[in-house]
Amino acid sequence: MDTGLRGMKRSKSRQAELAFPSWGGARKGAGRKRKSEKPTVPHARRPALAARHPVHVTLRIAPGLPTLRNGKAYRFLEQAFRGGRERFGFRLVHFAVLSNHLHLVVEAEGTPSLSRGMQGLAVRLARAINRAWRRAGTVFAERYHAHVLRSPREVRNALAYVLGNARKHGAWLRRGALDSFSSGRWFDGWSGTKRALWLDGAPVARARTWLLGVGWRRHGLVPLERT
Repeated sequence: MDTGLRGMKRSKSRQAELAFPSWGGARKGAGRKRKSEKPTVPHARRPALAARHPVHVTLRIAPGLPTLRNGKAYRFLEQAFRGGRERFGFRLVHFAVLSNHLHLVVEAEGTPSLSRGMQGLAVRLARAINRAWRRAGTVFAERYHAHVLRSPREVRNALAYVLGNARKHGAWLRRGALDSFSSGRWFDGWSGTKRALWLDGAPVARARTWLLGVGWRRHGLVPLERT
């Protein structure tokens, strides 16, 4: 082959290599863009759950939605709690409704029961919120966060935290008053007062685990004015 022709082919080959950069390998800024700057709950496999351990669950709604601490929205949410309070070996025992998130204390017969029960409850809650605001679309910003409660002290701390969370977020409550956007009225563990626990028709189920039913009381009842 003519030397000049071979030189022209090599020149064209080098031009092609320069004109079309490789798409392989890691590059800064490559890949799908993050939807939110705030890290979301990781999609890792959840650890195995023993039926004797209650769980503290947190659900956050998507940004831009109206506050959930509204009488109209709460009425829809309470109906959803009532419908999904006890299904598939899952029990909703306590809750607190905040402006942009929900705290739940639940029991489940195991990890599958927790996943299935929470999935069903989340669907009910999303539909309730959309009906309340006459909208359609995504309600929850991410999947739920679950913290397993393994000791009486952990359970007591979780109950005090959940039932008193409104005060921690700056909501005004009269001293000694129950948060009307929580399950506090169905809680019989307040100190300084005796309450008969009637759950017929309530949006929560009765605790069945020793930890959530009895064990946490070893560390004292929950003072209403300090929650």
